[in-house]
Amino acid sequence: VHLVESGGGSVQSGGSLRLSCAASGFAHSKYCMAWFRQAPGKEREEVANIDNDDHTNYSDSVKGRFTISQDNAKKMLYLEMITLKPEDTAMYYCASRGLGYEEYGCMERSYNYWGQGTQVTVSS
Repeated sequence: VHLVESGGGSVQSGGSLRLSCAASGFAHSKYCMAWFRQAPGKEREEVANIDNDDHTNYSDSVKGRFTISQDNAKKMLYLEMITLKPEDTAMYYCASRGLGYEEYGCMERSYNYWGQGTQVTVSS
């Protein structure tokens, strides 16, 4: 499995960015995909996840500002970020995992596969 993020950059507070994650070699019909972020000196935080049925979850810190989506035909995962704040500054990672036959939902899941990350910097 290979995950490659892109779309990071530097923006001013209030700006927008769209992150993309290209997935290859991932063949699970049931799965979770997620965006995590980690700022220097802070713990990694899961900001959003989505399952194969397009059910989504968001952390309170990004709810209403970030939107996770996927294009299954293109094997792409996206994170649309609006109204960015300086505290959103972090390295952003996409992650994926398969779900077993009797597993449902993406809350509190661990992930097997990770991308290399893309940096988002928001200046005030």
